[in-house]
Amino acid sequence: MPPAEDELRDQSAERFLRLVQQKRRGRLKVYLGLAAGVGKTYRMLLEAHDLHQHSVDVVLAYVETHGRPGTVAQLRDLPLIPRKTLYYKGRALEEMDLAAVLQRRPQVVIVDELAHTNVPGSKNEKRWQDVEDIVRAGISVITAVNVQHLESLHDQVLKITGTDVTERVPDQVLKQADEVVNVDLTVDELRARLEEGKIYDPQKVPAALRNFFQPENLLQLRELALREVANQLGRQIDTGAAAVQPQRRNADRLLACVNTNAEAAKEIIRKTSRLADRLGGARWAVLYVQTPAESADRIGLAAQRHLINNLQLATELGGQILRVKGTDVVAEVLRVAAEQHVSLLICGVTGEKNWWNKLARRSVTAELVRRVADWDRDVDIYLVTY
Repeated sequence: MPPAEDELRDQSAERFLRLVQQKRRGRLKVYLGLAAGVGKTYRMLLEAHDLHQHSVDVVLAYVETHGRPGTVAQLRDLPLIPRKTLYYKGRALEEMDLAAVLQRRPQVVIVDELAHTNVPGSKNEKRWQDVEDIVRAGISVITAVNVQHLESLHDQVLKITGTDVTERVPDQVLKQADEVVNVDLTVDELRARLEEGKIYDPQKVPAALRNFFQPENLLQLRELALREVANQLGRQIDTGAAAVQPQRRNADRLLACVNTNAEAAKEIIRKTSRLADRLGGARWAVLYVQTPAESADRIGLAAQRHLINNLQLATELGGQILRVKGTDVVAEVLRVAAEQHVSLLICGVTGEKNWWNKLARRSVTAELVRRVADWDRDVDIYLVTY
């Protein structure tokens, strides 16, 4: 390895060590990648070795090597907290031992696969919740995740790859990170690693190359990862500037309008979260207007459950929940928008070919567009196709 790269890694370890020492609350560092195989786990282990050489009490709480020889070799000489065994449906499954980590209280802990879903019976449902517990306990965490696991990007990733990623991490987890590092490879390099059997078993390689690892897919995922790290850096710069100039605030207020159409509501909520982020952390809320036709005794339990789940999703992404009742949906939207000093309304419209013609016909969104055009307030509308 060239000396310059050694020096850069050494500086990275020292910088993170300074962060560890600054606060009682643990620090969070996330290695973000565009896909499996870019080297996130390897990089985490290299940093663990650097910290260990600086006499930092660093331990491995959960590392998934996938049998890759180079990654396995990096496990040597690093302290390890053994995994615990849980039994589920007659099978013995291994998980990170959260209780043992909290009892051991190292300075820094390495936790791989942030988006992982824990075995039923674990303290938390998700590993990112375990990480939050560890950080709250004053222990710093270095972890890793791929960009397709971010909650607000789910719909974009589904359109890009055709893959419905079921294990997801709320964006708020990444926003709270003290440092996000992009682990990048070119598309050609990543596909070459796949073809050489360095990512998956050889029998899985042809299908992976035809599907998820298509060049166009990887290019778009790479762009998402780079943009996410840039957004994180922008947030950190804004936070630093706000500390110097407290009067500087983003005046944008976003309002997402949803109903019981579950898939449309999810896409609108995720899109609003991303828009708020790009506007420098603008405040945003989700509004659901319950009409008499959608009263609890007139819609099915499944629709109610989907609505509750979507409102919970908005909360996880950092949005405020507003629920009102009324017979005139548009009137209620405008009333709430005025009360909340909203500058941007986000609404849905079907993505069919003649969606503009559909918008021109009578619908809630069409009526809202017409009435906002005649409104005496400075409000824009953003249409999300679904």
